[in-house]
Amino acid sequence: MTEEFNNRVGGDRISSRQIDELIGISRGLVADGHINQSEVEFLQKWLAANLEVSGQPLVRVLYNRVNEILADGVADEEEKSELLDTLSRFSNRDFEIGEPLKSTSLPLCSPTPALTFPGLRYTFTGTFNFGQRKHCEAAVIERGATAGGIAQKTNVLVIGVYATESWKHSSFGNKILQAVEWREQGYPISIVSEEHWVGHLK
Repeated sequence: MTEEFNNRVGGDRISSRQIDELIGISRGLVADGHINQSEVEFLQKWLAANLEVSGQPLVRVLYNRVNEILADGVADEEEKSELLDTLSRFSNRDFEIGEPLKSTSLPLCSPTPALTFPGLRYTFTGTFNFGQRKHCEAAVIERGATAGGIAQKTNVLVIGVYATESWKHSSFGNKILQAVEWREQGYPISIVSEEHWVGHLK
């Protein structure tokens, strides 16, 4: 029993130290406001060598995301920008590791609307468990919708599950605030969580 306890506590300590190291690495990578190919490759190698960390849900998402980005061997500008945003929030500890934001603090539509796809425009913001933003966009395009940045013609704004308590001060918070403003002006924009959106993909 004591040995099991010591192993568990020791494992927690190692995991915590690795998280701290990853936060330090993330801070270093985002310090100049840019991320390049070799930095993405370095992050992939570090995550692969520290697989115990991937027991943390958000870190597993990060590991999978980096692998997706490098699957074709090249991190394009959009992928690097998205990763930079995620690492910036991770390094600032804007979100608890592996703790999706309780949706009560987000301006989601209540009651939640039924979602359809044909002919509608979807905008995605935040960090998604589903995949990179382009994967989310591909999922709605396959179902007859269009996808793009926030605009008055946006019908549905989907907020990634790893949004943050300080979302108003984050880079993606501007999209949310803009959508709220337009919604209050009478534009038919629905704001929904990733979880709600995924439930309508089935």
